[in-house]
This record gives sequence, C-alpha cells and structure tokens, in this order.
Amino acid sequence: MISFKGHRFEKTIILTCVRWYLAYPLSYRHLVEMMEERNLTVAPSTIYRWLQKFTPKLESAFRKKHKKPVVDRWRMDETYIKIKGEWRYLYRAVDTEGKTVDFLLTANRDKKAALRFFKKAISLHGRPDTVTIDKSGANIAALSDLNEGTTDKITIRQSKYLNNLVEQDHRAIKRIVRPVLGFKSFRSARTTLQGIELMHMIKKGQMTECTQVLLPAGQFYSLAA
Repeated sequence: MISFKGHRFEKTIILTCVRWYLAYPLSYRHLVEMMEERNLTVAPSTIYRWLQKFTPKLESAFRKKHKKPVVDRWRMDETYIKIKGEWRYLYRAVDTEGKTVDFLLTANRDKKAALRFFKKAISLHGRPDTVTIDKSGANIAALSDLNEGTTDKITIRQSKYLNNLVEQDHRAIKRIVRPVLGFKSFRSARTTLQGIELMHMIKKGQMTECTQVLLPAGQFYSLAA
C-alpha cells in the first residue's frame, strides 16, 4: 500500500490531480483552476511534487503485479522529447497487438542506449521472437549484440511500413506532453513520462483481468491500494 501520511490534502484529491495530469493534455495551471472550482487551493508546485513522488510508486505497482504479458513480436522505435531546450530520446516498443512492451528515456540515440532499452524490456517480458525496427544502425548493432553467443536468436526485421504501429502509438504520448512546452530537467521528464505511459497502458487494457470490471480511472486508483 502506498502511504499518503503527512499530506495536507486527502488521498483522493492527490490521486485525482496526478491522474488528470497524466491522462489528459493539461498544464499544472489548468489543474489549479479545476481544483479552485471545488473550493480547493492547490499550488502548481504542490501538484508537481505529488506527481514526482507518487508516479514512480504507481508505475512500479503496475509493472510488478498488474501488467499483462505481451506477445513475442515487437515493433521498436524512438521519438524525440525536448528537455531544457535540447532534444532527448524516448525509446518505445509495442507488440503486434499494439500493447506497450516498454519505454526508456535516454540522453543519446546510439547503440548503448538501444541496448539498455532492449535489456530493460527483456528483463520484464523475456526475449522476443522478432523485433521490427527502422533503418537505424544503432538498433541493429544492439540487437546483434544480444544475439551474439546464443542459439536463442532474435529475428531482426527492418520495415518502415510495419513500424507504423509504434509510430502511431507515439502520438498518444506526444499529445499529453505537448502542454508541458519542454521539461525543465531529465529527472522530472523521466518521472512524468513513466506516468503518461502508465495511463496509456491502462487505457489500452493492459492491466490484469481482475481489474477489468473497473473503468481506467478506477484501475489507476487501485494501484495505490
């Protein structure tokens, strides 16, 4: 159970603000106004601190106990995220059913970053049978490293057309990020993206069957219980 002790506001208010920010293209100022309509005075910095504190705990609860398995055919690609005025890279993969496999925010776009992403995804879901990528040499090099010295080789496919699935999925994340107008630090970007990806997975029905009777909002709140 996630503890909310020591906070002036009730658990329901905290989780509502966190979920709204992660689920919809809202700014902290929007949430302040929405809370004012409920006769609650909440500073933008307070909502920011809630997000940074509770998002990793909620995402960890989902990842460890509630995330459904994915199929072993992945589509992998990276997209751009602006942090302190500079472009950084969000590595993402979905399976052939469109379910999110994993994600990783990195400072660089190279073999080392791609290898980190694949190892992170494999640690949770096991080795895929096939990974479809674009023409990135760094991604090919990372997968070749994973295949070296093993008989359990990953089939590597390069196809821009087949990778449209993950490229389309990027849009759902970018739509929520847009009101941020650029993150101020790598740490806050990483935490916020954790939460946005979490809500996106819940909306796609990636929580375990025991939670499917709940709407996405209820599924999100159940992670704190």
